[in-house]
Amino acid sequence: MQEITATELKQKLDNGEDVQIIDVREPDEYATARIPNSMHIPLGQVLTRMSEIDPSRDTVVHCKMGGRSAKAIEALTRAGFSGKLTNLKGGITAWSNDVDPSVPKY
Repeated sequence: MQEITATELKQKLDNGEDVQIIDVREPDEYATARIPNSMHIPLGQVLTRMSEIDPSRDTVVHCKMGGRSAKAIEALTRAGFSGKLTNLKGGITAWSNDVDPSVPKY
């Protein structure tokens, strides 16, 4: 499974690369802390809402630490999702630690 660090993701966003970010955490987690312009699709809904993810765009999937996003990527791959999926190593916690300290940790 491909992984990207929070710093690498920030670089891609700063460079204007077309990256869609899918946040698979629960609604209360998403309300507490989020990466700007991310799309919220909780892990339990990821297969039923797969059509909302554009397979022609690079997609970074994240959760709090990287475990649930890895499960989401595995499920999407098994379900036949054809796009490129990358796991955010360390999740939103890494984003808060390495990119944007204003993002709350929980």
